[in-house]
Amino acid sequence: MRYISTRDNETAVSSARAIAQGLSTDGGLFVPEALPRLPEGAIGELCAMNYRQRAVYVMKLFLEDYSVAELTDYVTRAYGPRGFDTPRVAPLRRLDDRTHFLELWHGPTCAFKDMALQLLPHLLTAAARKTGEDRKVCILAATSGDTGKAALEGFADVEGTKICVFYPRDGVSDIQKLQMTSQSGSNVLVCAVNGNFDDAQAAVKEIFADPDMRAELSEAGWTLSSANSINWGRLLPQIVYYISAYCDLVNGREISCGDEIGFCVPTGNFGDILAGYYAKRMGLPVRTLLCASNSNDVLTDFIRTGRYDRKREFHTTISPSMDILVSSNLERLLYHLSDGNDRETAGYMEDLRTGGEYTVSRRIKSAMDELFAAGYCTDAETKAVIARVFAEHGYLMDTHTAVAYGVLEKYRAETGDGTPTVVVSTASPYKFCAAVLEALGRTPEGTGPELIGQLEDASGVPAPGPLKALAGRTARFTESFDAAGLPDVVRRFLK
Repeated sequence: MRYISTRDNETAVSSARAIAQGLSTDGGLFVPEALPRLPEGAIGELCAMNYRQRAVYVMKLFLEDYSVAELTDYVTRAYGPRGFDTPRVAPLRRLDDRTHFLELWHGPTCAFKDMALQLLPHLLTAAARKTGEDRKVCILAATSGDTGKAALEGFADVEGTKICVFYPRDGVSDIQKLQMTSQSGSNVLVCAVNGNFDDAQAAVKEIFADPDMRAELSEAGWTLSSANSINWGRLLPQIVYYISAYCDLVNGREISCGDEIGFCVPTGNFGDILAGYYAKRMGLPVRTLLCASNSNDVLTDFIRTGRYDRKREFHTTISPSMDILVSSNLERLLYHLSDGNDRETAGYMEDLRTGGEYTVSRRIKSAMDELFAAGYCTDAETKAVIARVFAEHGYLMDTHTAVAYGVLEKYRAETGDGTPTVVVSTASPYKFCAAVLEALGRTPEGTGPELIGQLEDASGVPAPGPLKALAGRTARFTESFDAAGLPDVVRRFLK
């Protein structure tokens, strides 16, 4: 299977090259030339497997350059007991007869990014070997909170690599910031950006697209790659947990094989819900993909109207990983819904770059209407959801998961749709202690790790070990930079 750029169909590479390179040199994102379908009877076979076996089965459909033996080795190391606190890896938690939470935060950094970023270092280092790459690899990542720590954890001290993570200085939680800035490893760098996530993400994409800088780094023995979901190797492992969740519902007799279900996904950069779209395209019986936004509701407006407009007020919210106004992975969706029209896709991206907005064709809007619904929650609504669900069910959720559940409640009230739905739970509530405590009617006393014990006392829910271990940690990285200075930061790091 070849991978092509969303902005130039003539740019075609192997799966290993797509993963090693991360981003096409024309600025486009790599997508499979043709999406594979699940073979007849595949879901029944997958139901009999554990999560690791399901991951190998699904990813092999996309990765012809990798053997089953290789993928089995990588998955075993990525999802083993040293990293994940449950052998189920991505367990379902039942709320009622039509609602389940897919908990994707049982890995080492307690966020859903672990599902891909524990695996990506194995895929990427293998890709370098397979493509004959003799340069060292520098991973660049912009983060709205969780990608950064998960990428750092995955790549720390990996031979032949360095990783540089940029985060918005005032746009992550205290726990997220400490997780990143206290990261150990001789090959890591963490920098705050004086701006928001979009500023950091735009700067990273500009570095990738700068031919002079790529040539300069290549001469110094370095090639660039990405840990963000613009890298296909980051996005692919996320498809697995949608298919696995369906299998778990079948195994738990919550549905029958072939029944349609829905997924409600809190998302800012559109990568997580895009993985659900790919699962549906592969043949998973998904009725609706419900896109959940916070007050930065650019995606909700886009799905409802077909007009993407980033020229709006930016809100710093209690669900900071969704504080994004430029959703990079939409480019892949636009490419697919335009039937692979690279010029049309490139045109939308150019309109966004130069004018801050674009409006899709009627064909794309009609296709979106068949696939997606959308809604948003304010901070006040999010806190009310956390309090109500905990009071009624004893289930404690983080702010992003609460956004999704709140959107699902609104959607059901508006449409009467009773389809069994999985809410994608993206982080431990202990990554956002202050907001969760406030939702429970408590006054946070202290900051960061000081609040973990307070939330344990308030909820009776044990905190994850990796977060409790942050107590006493101090920051290694304290510098901040304007986005325009990030290329020089990378140059100095790679000297």
